[in-house]
Amino acid sequence: MSLKSSATFRYTGMRLGIFAGCFLVMWALVYFRVVPAGLGASNLFWVVLLALIVSAPLSFVLLRKQREAMAVQVAERVDRAKERLAASQSQEDASSAESSAPAESTAPAASPASAQDGSRAGA
Repeated sequence: MSLKSSATFRYTGMRLGIFAGCFLVMWALVYFRVVPAGLGASNLFWVVLLALIVSAPLSFVLLRKQREAMAVQVAERVDRAKERLAASQSQEDASSAESSAPAESTAPAASPASAQDGSRAGA
């Protein structure tokens, strides 16, 4: 794994860190009754929901550089995959053209009109 592949891990780790920090802050606020507690046994769910709501915009603002680095990394990977696919397809097309070239010259070509008549007869 190269250093560039760590951009995704770095962004994910930082995002989880921001969530964990928000979770601890929200838990403290609920514990000291600054923020209302959840109903019954739903207190943990309430704290997680508050932490998600607070951490999302913080991550959006604070992790802009990491997100852009990750986007560049993903775009490079997609471009490389497209290049490999195009190279594979062109290699496949070249090999199939070489193998089918003699067969095309010996096989009689069907006219488009006869192909259409045959399809109408079956319908």
